[in-house]
Amino acid sequence: MTDCNESLRLRPDDANTIDSRALVYLKLGDLDKALADYEAALKLNPKLAGSLYGRGVVKQKKGDAAGAEADMTAAKAIRANIAEQWAKYGVK
Repeated sequence: MTDCNESLRLRPDDANTIDSRALVYLKLGDLDKALADYEAALKLNPKLAGSLYGRGVVKQKKGDAAGAEADMTAAKAIRANIAEQWAKYGVK
């Protein structure tokens, strides 16, 4: 988290770093902050497959099945193996 925050201090509009911090928040169980970061990353880069999939995971955990499915499907259209990559992160 410290590294992500320092990187964002230096480059506040780096979608990939925002995406990384969102994953940290997600793994910590802070769904609201994870969602906010995924949305910020997608605002900067709407085709960021990891952020789309991550936002889908957050939506699923928050009970939004339709939103989760839409985001995960969009992520898979960009990167077909995104679900397998996410499985390695240990996030379900």
